[in-house]
Amino acid sequence: MKKRQVVLKSGRISTTSSSRIRNVRYGECQKNHAADIGGYAVDGCREFMASSAEGTNGALTCAACGCHRNFHRREVETEVVCEYSPPN
Repeated sequence: MKKRQVVLKSGRISTTSSSRIRNVRYGECQKNHAADIGGYAVDGCREFMASSAEGTNGALTCAACGCHRNFHRREVETEVVCEYSPPN
């Protein structure tokens, strides 16, 4: 996504172009498999791996542990790139 912004300062016009890059990664599974007996136990799955291609129902199920993607810890990495061109 590219965004253009015009900033006015002291009568001078400058143009700033910025883009934001987001990478989402799903880490270890945090589902408590012993919740119904009052305990706490996780299965040890270290990273979400989709069980089928993107856009299908299986894309939300982990191939390693069988849990839904929402049980895996979400890690969002955001990078903002700004380009500045001074006025002529």
